[in-house]
Amino acid sequence: MRIDDGWLSPARRLASPNQDARPAGEVSLLVLHSISLPPGEFGGEHIERLFTNRLDPAAHPFFAAIADLRVSAHLLIRRDGECVQFVPFAARAWHAGRSRWLDGALERRALNDFAVGIELEGDEVTPYTGAQYRALASATAALLAHYPALTPRRITSHARVAPLRKNDPGPAFDWAYFRQELGKIRT
Repeated sequence: MRIDDGWLSPARRLASPNQDARPAGEVSLLVLHSISLPPGEFGGEHIERLFTNRLDPAAHPFFAAIADLRVSAHLLIRRDGECVQFVPFAARAWHAGRSRWLDGALERRALNDFAVGIELEGDEVTPYTGAQYRALASATAALLAHYPALTPRRITSHARVAPLRKNDPGPAFDWAYFRQELGKIRT
């Protein structure tokens, strides 16, 4: 995989309106998330519809509470490893919400300003697929190669930057396996 003009090739592009300019143009953190819509169900267009403001609140009882959210991620990795990109990496996606990151001795907030958000289609308790780990490792390797301020030590989870609000990608995410797959690509 490679990054051209902020887009990951060969990801499918589906532009989200839920984005804006990064204030300083910095890309130095990768935040991993998980999402399933409806909760615990995989497949379908509901995630794509949420990130493009087209989620039908009547399609499922859970959707009424979230249909008006204006959220996005840079990239979604589906269960089969397909990558769908909603926001170019050079722009700010709206994924981290109220969060904070200890950057050396400095506590930083407004993480969307400098973080890339990758969503894994999952529910925190169901194991992620091998295809997802391989796609995540490939996408991460491309990001590390393209953005020098982003390093393996600057990869974290939504749970770590918003611990009182979020727990994704959850205990089902195998960090050791992900790092092993990333190491295979980077060597």
